Amino acid sequence: MIEISLLEKRALITGAASGIGRATAKLFYNSGADLILVDQNIYELNETKKEIDSSKKNNYKDNSKAKDSKVEIYTVDLSKKEKIDKLWDKIDETGKIPDILVNNAGIYPFQDYLKMDEKSLEHIMDVNLNSMFWMCQNFIKRKKRDGIIVNISSIEAIMPFKEDTIPYSISKAGVISLTRSITRDYGRRGFRANVILPGAIRTEGTNSLIKKTIQTLDFKLVNVGYLFNKRLAMGRWGKPEEVAKVILFLSSDLASYVQGAMLPVDGGFLSS
Repeated sequence: MIEISLLEKRALITGAASGIGRATAKLFYNSGADLILVDQNIYELNETKKEIDSSKKNNYKDNSKAKDSKVEIYTVDLSKKEKIDKLWDKIDETGKIPDILVNNAGIYPFQDYLKMDEKSLEHIMDVNLNSMFWMCQNFIKRKKRDGIIVNISSIEAIMPFKEDTIPYSISKAGVISLTRSITRDYGRRGFRANVILPGAIRTEGTNSLIKKTIQTLDFKLVNVGYLFNKRLAMGRWGKPEEVAKVILFLSSDLASYVQGAMLPVDGGFLSS
């Protein structure tokens, strides 16, 4: 079995308070990386840190290799550029710019396209796309060379499936373009950027949506769920840890020649 090591690497992960972000933080920690965890939810962010602090590092036969891994947490409203810049100023002051940037934070709102106002659209774009734009810009400017970026998009960027998610799909399609444009402009400086398209992942958000659908007997959503499940070639939903493993691969030397890839982690949804 190949063990992936991130020893002596420093990784910044956004949206680390839950779901894919939390799973990625735990996996990276067990792989030896120092962590900078960012989210707006301080309570859940602290819970992530507690889980990491109490976890056993099972990824090494010699667990002492990862004992010195450090975890820092920052509460940041990523919808605001000035807050993002201040975060990077604080990181810059430590003299330890991360080697890996994982842009995972995002929101998944439902809103009727014909009723949407400018403020709502701006918020979705600020959180889902613009935050990644400014995070990547700060990372590249301050790192200067040899950095790794993994951006999290969605299968809905390729195949919108649920109604009332037009702004979401647009924002996630922009993440793909951002990532591939970065590879074009900064690949020769040693930056590697790739984008993951998760789909059908059981997180706190999707579990809440399923629960709400059942409680309200929303037959329209029930039908969407039925059709969605029929498209899953693997016949099941995925776990956040299964996306985290792909993020770890793309962040490691095993993916040293993977550049600008658009990688679905969706149980076969897009291919069915």
